[in-house]
Parts: sequence; C-alpha cells; structure tokens
Amino acid sequence: MESGEAVSLLGERGLCQFKSYRRRWFLLAAVCLLNCSNAMLWLTFAPVADKTAVYFHISLEMVNWLSIVYLLISIPFGVVATWVLDSLGLRCAVILSAWLNMMGSIIRVFSVLKFLNVGSQSYWYLFTGQCLCALAQPLIIFSPTKLAALWFPDHQRATANTIASMSNPLGILIANVLSPALVPEGKHIPLMLGVYAVPAVTACALATVGIHEKVPPTPPSASATTSTSQPFLAGLKMLLRNKPYIILAVCFGGGIGMFTCFSALLEQILCEKGYSNEFAGLNGALFTVCGLLGAFLLGLYVDRTRKFIESTKICFCLSALASIVFAVTSRFRNQAVMLAITSSLFGFFGFAIYPIAMELAVECSYPVGEGTSTGLIFVASQIEGVILMILLQALTVRVSEDPSSTCALDQDGALDWTTPVLVLAGLCSAMACFYVIFFHTDYKRLSAETNSGDLAKAEDTATADVPEA
Repeated sequence: MESGEAVSLLGERGLCQFKSYRRRWFLLAAVCLLNCSNAMLWLTFAPVADKTAVYFHISLEMVNWLSIVYLLISIPFGVVATWVLDSLGLRCAVILSAWLNMMGSIIRVFSVLKFLNVGSQSYWYLFTGQCLCALAQPLIIFSPTKLAALWFPDHQRATANTIASMSNPLGILIANVLSPALVPEGKHIPLMLGVYAVPAVTACALATVGIHEKVPPTPPSASATTSTSQPFLAGLKMLLRNKPYIILAVCFGGGIGMFTCFSALLEQILCEKGYSNEFAGLNGALFTVCGLLGAFLLGLYVDRTRKFIESTKICFCLSALASIVFAVTSRFRNQAVMLAITSSLFGFFGFAIYPIAMELAVECSYPVGEGTSTGLIFVASQIEGVILMILLQALTVRVSEDPSSTCALDQDGALDWTTPVLVLAGLCSAMACFYVIFFHTDYKRLSAETNSGDLAKAEDTATADVPEA
C-alpha cells in the first residue's frame, strides 16, 4: 500500500476517510511535461518561419498553416475532448494525448530523414505530424482541472491547477527562445525537429508507464467523490442563453486569438524591418515571462478584493493600448528597446486577464460546470484565432527585396505587415471598448456561497436559541 497523508473527517453519515497519494506529484509532472511539449511543437516553426520556408521550398503561408492547423482541429475536437475526459476518465485522456503528441513529433522528423527520400512530400509529413499534435492539444489543456480535482486535496488543488496550466505558456516561451538558437541557418532544421521530439517521447513514456488508475483508490477530498457539474448538453444550452457569458466568450476568446496570432507571426512581422530571429525570439520570451508575472500578481490582488470585472476591464484597455504602440513602433527600424518594452507590457496586461477571466466565466455561468464554461471559451478562441490568422495574412503586401531585411526569402521578396498589425491593434481596441461598455454580471457563485453561509449561521443561531428540555 502506497504511503500518503491521510485526513479523517466526520460527515453526516459517519466517519469518511480521505487520503492523498504521493504519486499525485508524478502525475502532475507527466501532465506538465506533456503540456509544455505540445506547446513547443505548436510553435516550433513560427520563430524561424523564413528559414523553414527556404529549407522546404514552400511559401510563408504554408509555414503559417503548420500553426493554424492547431486552431482548426481543436475546434471540433475540443467538444470530443470534453466528452473523453468526463466519460472515459483522466487516464485515458492523458495517455491518448501523449501518444498522439509523440507520434506527431516522430512523423515530423520523417520529413527530414534523407534515407526515406520523401522529396517533395516532406512538407506533408510535417503537416501530418502537426495534425496529430493538434488532436492532442484539447485533451492536454483540459486535463489540469480534472487532475487537480481527482488527485489533490482542497488546500493543494489551486496550486496544482496553476502549475499544470502554466506549463503551456512555458512551452511557448521555450519555443521562442530555442528555435532561433537551434536554427542559425536552414540546414539545422533537422536538428531542431529531433530536439523537440525528445520531450514528447519522454512524456509519452511517463504517462504510459506511470499512470495506472482513472481515479485514486481513496479520494483526497469530499468534492472528489461526487460531481456537481451540469450534464454537458444541459450546461451548453444554459451558456448559450447567458448574455454576459456570450460577451465574455467573444471578447476573451478574441483576446486569446490575438495572442495566438502575435506569437505565431512575430518573427515575420519584425524580420521585414531588419530585426533578427533572435530578437524576435527575445520579444516572444519577454511577452510570455511578463505575462506570467502579470497573471500571478493580478491573481493575488483579485483573490483579496474580488474585483473580477474591474480588473479585467482595466487590463483589457491597457493591453489594447500596448498593442497600438507595438503596431506603430514595429513599422520603424532600430527601435529594439521600444519593441521589447511594448511586447513586455502587451504580455503583462494581456496574460493577466487569463486566470481572472476563467474565474469570471464560472461566476457568470454558475451552476454550469467549470469544464463546460471554460471549454466553450477555448473553442471560441480557436475559431476567432483561425479567422484572424487568415485575415491578417490576406492583408499582407509583398514588397521588393530590401538589403536591410533579415527575412530569408526567395526571389518573391518579403511581406509587409503594416496593415495587418494596425488592424490587429484596432480589433483589440474595439473588443476592449465593447467589453468595458456592455459586460455586466452578478457574481453568482460567490452569492450562492454567501447565501449558503448565511443560512448555516441562521440555523446555528436558531439551534442555540432553543431552550434545553
């Protein structure tokens, strides 16, 4: 019998034994590595898009589709992932996602193996591998909440959820820094694909060998024994009739879509003005690191003040302002310091909205389950991300070759991103204004908890007032 920490609670029906197992930390580590690996595979090519295009003899648009496919596939499969987690369990979801992630990373390596002699089909090996990794993404992103609820006691649940969830932006950060470092020239792309396959294979081995049970033998808390979530279809109907939730899903989903575009297209936006891939990777890293810091600090503030709406509205406006400054500054050369500052501020205020908006989604949609309310926002963000990626690429203008450009392109020249980045900033500002003006809601979950607490106090008072016989 595995040792662990046990807690005994006296419930209404007698003595209930709860136990937390030490192997929960192994499960958390496996999910974190899997989440980080999947994010790295998603943005492998974005920081070195120009060199990838030259190496595989394809256009930048085809390189961008290696990122866009994640968004497209996760839209329908996001619903399937919710069903898999709720019906088949956490173990099945994690192992399935681990194998999809690993097979995708290995198939990508096939595209650069000389002895296979794939020739002109090399791009489609890459694309097929990305599709398999994209299938794994919803299963991975939805797993942290389930893992924390099933395996961790009450006082560790939020910490476990935060650690597992934040491993995804950590993977984005690693990709932004590691890809330019591994690919100073196009000939090093095979090395990059091999390096990125290592975490995927490791995560798959850990998940397959180490995860044996759907649930722990003894639950860690009372809430882990039962589910209070609405059935999926019933919850979905309630959400579609909830006007504040729809506004939040559209605005916050659009914000995630914009962040997706910013991460995937940053190198292409900057290289035409003479900025190196290493500098683009640094901007992506600052964007993510400052974003994680902002999310942490705002989370602490909102935990104490409960000012969900005010915090998200202020941060949305400040992130829109940062996007405008970036859009203008990125159109000039030799503005490295200002670009680094604006990327940092864009990430600091934009990322800070993420955990608060997820809490706000639960507050305005209560009693719908957290998985359904957050899952629908994820699907909305992917739909809006696809639309934005296609729109922004359509607005680019091909320009003649510039000696100061660092884009490693063929005779067709570089792409000018002036119009797309201005449109992106305009959309961000419009969504911020729409959200500030039209989003209003009551904190339904907090109200229910407060009413429940008041009722319990009233019952205690009534009991105390009854005279003894």
